Amino acid sequence: MGKYTAIDDPSKYCQSLRYTGNGASGGGTGGTRDLTFTGNSDMKPDMAIHIAEDHNQSHMITDSSRNWDVGNNELLWNGTNIEGDTNATNTGGYGWIGDGLTDGIQANAGSGGDGYANRNNEPFYLAAFKCNGGTTSNLSGNLDSVVQVNQDAGFSIVKYTGSGGNGQSVLHGLGSTPEVIMTKARNGVDDWYVYHKSLGNTQVLKLNIYAGKVSSSVYSAAAVSSSAFFVSTSLIYVGELGADFVSYCFAPIQGYSKFGSYVGNGHSEGDGPFVYTGFKPSFVITKRTDTNGSWLWHDAKWGKLTSSGNASGNNSNPLTTSMVMESGTNVVDDYGSMDILSNGFKLRSDAAATNASTAPYVYMAWAENPFVTSTGIMGTAR
Repeated sequence: MGKYTAIDDPSKYCQSLRYTGNGASGGGTGGTRDLTFTGNSDMKPDMAIHIAEDHNQSHMITDSSRNWDVGNNELLWNGTNIEGDTNATNTGGYGWIGDGLTDGIQANAGSGGDGYANRNNEPFYLAAFKCNGGTTSNLSGNLDSVVQVNQDAGFSIVKYTGSGGNGQSVLHGLGSTPEVIMTKARNGVDDWYVYHKSLGNTQVLKLNIYAGKVSSSVYSAAAVSSSAFFVSTSLIYVGELGADFVSYCFAPIQGYSKFGSYVGNGHSEGDGPFVYTGFKPSFVITKRTDTNGSWLWHDAKWGKLTSSGNASGNNSNPLTTSMVMESGTNVVDDYGSMDILSNGFKLRSDAAATNASTAPYVYMAWAENPFVTSTGIMGTAR
């Protein structure tokens, strides 16, 4: 019998942290603040997702394949903006996340000292993933791609330029079939397009939009495979002639990451569906797919809400709060509590965003601890 997992310490490949901004600022790379991760392993990240916990602010996505240390290459989860343009005229004054440190990442409040990533006395959160230290390879499908890949963690960052043709293959480098692909035009004011294996090749979600799935042949010219995904111009936003794209590709790794679906039961007494992942999740993303429903980010680090409405960060409390991701006008709140368990998660409310009766949802989850280690030792239960 093979090993249950090859990743006994998920903190080698993904970590999250909370911090309070101190206003460290400066244009270019000056005035940066070093943030240190707290996991068991040192991790130099290659991609980060950044969230302001209690004030209106866009959610930034940055990565080392797009030279994040320049400070003008952020994309917005909740926006259609071009790369580096967080407010139509951004020139770095709004701050940024990056670049990766030996065990952490840098935050900069921007030239004015009050920017998005390190505003003084404001609480922030970020989640980060390790890829290949910024080292890329050139791969040739129908469309050439520049790929940074970590096959052990099932993660690759893919850059390519659209040709305007249909059924164009883009090599992703994973060596296994990705089950989630998030694609955004870097130089176009366009939506994010999300392939999720639970929806198949003819339906997609939009990362920056509240709406449910839409029918599209955007990935349907051929099945997503262990070597490539295929783009078409039926929705030009992933294959438009001359447009530059970035795709984040995720393949499942047993005991470390899982991407799937569940159906809500609408129970209001805390007895929502249990979703088995095979590990204790560090963070989970959920999305209702049949109709409007927020992209929700859940992390046990936020804990349960306090009486003041702020996340307590009490890791001993199993109920986790969440953040609405397709909007920049929300704060960490109880949008659909879940219980993080040693082998999955359980929905604990009847919120429409996470557990409406008979409603379909997709999820993405990454591990804090495997349920069973590579040596057969059971993970710690609650």
